[in-house]
Formats: sequence, structure tokens, C-alpha cells
Amino acid sequence: MSYQASIDYLYSRLPLFSRIGAAAIKNDLHNTLEICKFLDNPQNKIKTIHVAGTNGKGSTSHMLAAIFQEAGYKTGLYTSPHLYDFRERIKINGAMCSENFVVAFTDKIKPLIEKIEPSFFEITVGMAFDYFAQEKCDIAIIETGLGGRLDSTNIINPILSIITNIGWDHMNLLGNTLEQIAAEKAGIIKQNVPVVISERIVATTKVFEQKANELNAPIYFSEDFLTQTHFNNNWHTASFEFTQPLFHLLAAPLFKKDFTILCDLPGKYQAKNLKGVLVAAQLLADMGWQINSEIITTALTQIKNTTGLMGRWECIHASPNIVLDVAHNEHGITALLEQLATLTYHQLHIVTGMVKDKDVDAVLKMLPNNAKYYFTHSHIPRALAFQELALKAAAVGLTGDGYEDVNIALLKAKQNSQTNDLILVIGSVYLVAEVNRKLFI
Repeated sequence: MSYQASIDYLYSRLPLFSRIGAAAIKNDLHNTLEICKFLDNPQNKIKTIHVAGTNGKGSTSHMLAAIFQEAGYKTGLYTSPHLYDFRERIKINGAMCSENFVVAFTDKIKPLIEKIEPSFFEITVGMAFDYFAQEKCDIAIIETGLGGRLDSTNIINPILSIITNIGWDHMNLLGNTLEQIAAEKAGIIKQNVPVVISERIVATTKVFEQKANELNAPIYFSEDFLTQTHFNNNWHTASFEFTQPLFHLLAAPLFKKDFTILCDLPGKYQAKNLKGVLVAAQLLADMGWQINSEIITTALTQIKNTTGLMGRWECIHASPNIVLDVAHNEHGITALLEQLATLTYHQLHIVTGMVKDKDVDAVLKMLPNNAKYYFTHSHIPRALAFQELALKAAAVGLTGDGYEDVNIALLKAKQNSQTNDLILVIGSVYLVAEVNRKLFI
């Protein structure tokens, strides 16, 4: 098969979450174990770091990958979903896996697909592990897809686990309370393996502590070790100042006293992710990985160029500023609003589209009513039609016009904007993925 034929086969043959939602989710790890057994268990041939959380796990994974790459390690990175190219999911040192590998893997795995009928995600997890093992990665950063306990990635035995935060998302699959959602995320905690919690909240602290204690896993709440004292940003970079109330309790601290991190992910919300990453980096250095403060500070100034991260407060045009952000749930929108409060602009324009299985009403109630709205939708079956989104928005006082395509909506917003306005594209990863950047960059 050609590369395109291979991709078409995977998309058409396998249940895909972006297309059909919860029906694509398997409630056990059986298929993933079968796939990896067929592949001679590549997950056991690589060292890994496992990252879960409601929001921030993608940014955290890319930050860690950038640090390892800067340190000279051959670094695998598995994330999902992709925005433009399927191969964005599986990278080594920032380069996507080759088309030839995807073709060869699909040819190899096709008989097993026909036999066990796995999901799209289960196959891509096996593909990533196989690629990282074949290429003999020094380390691979593995982002969960959804949840943790029953996530297909949860067959690894990592050297470190990270849980970024817990918020309201995927309640139909993970539970209706923060404690229930946290228990699912805590499923990535492994026996004797250190775990870093990037954000401490009262409702979930005991859940994580109990699970870690059961498994004799050292647990580190990053907010106990680092405190953010100052934040300053522009449209493309930000500086985060930290103090260290307990950092000295970790062996051979990488940073002395107060310090500042410059980061090319300018979102204010990245401070919480950064704290988790910095504590993780300290623990990794203690394990013997050749990571130091200079490597960390250099790596974090060039994450996007190093790893190819997109869609996290990403400014693709100036005058007016056009920003893409994949925020799509209450937790993510809260962080986005905190970011907006740090910036100066004239008029806010919001281009938005959402999917049906999110708490759309809760998100809409959070959005500012003084913005101009452009309602649209992505072209996947799970997308909420822009007409229905506009009706829901009107019920909470948000008004605007509707558009069949995000690019038409974005062009209209740009036409309606002055040079000192801000245009946001938010509401869905899949919506951001359909933005044709060439029209705006």
C-alpha cells in the first residue's frame, strides 16, 4: 500500500474517537496487550515517562521532550490527537515518523487488525512503541489519550509518572466527581515509580496520596517545591519567576534560590505545567540523567521549534493578533480567561466551535459577553452544528453569526478587526486543526 492508502485504511477500518466518541473507547487493555505481544512487546525495550491529566499534558510532554533533546538524548514523543498530519503523534527529536514506517507497520499489523478489531488509538499506541524501540530511543515521553487506568498507553512501566491536573472533562467516561476522575488518572501510578502532581487541589490530594502509598510510589506535589512569584508575557514569549520553599530537600538542586524561566509558550497557565516539569527534571537529574539548569533554561525558550508543538496560545498573525488555542473544557477556559486578563487589546473576537459530548453550556457561560462571536464547526461527526451552538450561546447572552467553515469565520473576524484587536480560535482541538494557517501567517 501507499502511505495514503495505509492512512485511509486505518481511518476507515478502526473506530476513531474523534469521529464516533465514546463508542471508540475500549474498557480494558486486552487489545493493546495483544498488539504489543504481536510486536514482541516493544514497550519493554524503551525507557518511558508517562504523562496524564485533564489539561496541560501535551504541553508538559513537549517541554520534557525539549529538555531531553537539548541534553542530547534520542527522544521519542507520543501525543494525540494530531492537528494536520497523522505522523505528528509519533516523533523522535521533533521529526515525525517516516511515511515508509507507517506503511510497513500497517502491512505488518493488518492481519491482527482483522482478527481482534482494535480501536484507532490502540493501534497508534502500538505503532509508537514499535517505532521508538526500532529506533532505539534513549527515552520516550508518552502522553495518555483519555483517563489513565484504562488508557491504552498504560501498559508501560515508566521511570517517572506525571499527572498535570484534574478538571471537569469526559465525565461520561471518567466519572461525575473530581475524586472519580482523579482515581482514573491515578491509574498511571506504578509500584515504586515516582509520581509528580503538577497542581494540588483539595478534592484530589487524598486520592493521589492513597494510590501512591498503596504502591510505595514516592509522590511529589510540585507546588510544595516551587512557588510562582511573578509573570510577564507578550504574544510569543513569557517569563516565569519562581521561589523554592522546599526545593532544597531534593538532592543537588538544579536551581539556586530564586530563578526565572523564559518560555516560548506564553500562556499564564503554563506556570503550573512548568512547576511539574521542573520538579520532574530535578528527579530525573537525581536518577542520573545528564540534565542541568542551563539545559533546562535553553530548552524551554525553543519548545515549539524543537518539538513542533502547536495550538497552545499560538499567535499566527499580528495586527490584529490571531491566536489559536485548543482550550475546550471548563478548566482550559478558566486558564484562557486568566491569560486574557494579562493582555491589552481593543476588541475581542472569538471564533468558536465545539463537540457534542462536552459540557457546552458550562463553557459558554464562562465566555465574555463583550466579545464578538463567530460560530462554526469542525467537519467531524462529533461536531456540534454551528446553528445549535449559536442557539445555546444566545441563551446565555452571546450573539454572533454562523459559518460553515472555521477559515471563513476567521477571515470574517479578520475583516471586522482593527489592528489592535485580538481574535481567538477556541473550543475544540479539531476546530484548530482545520485552520488553514497559510491564509493568515
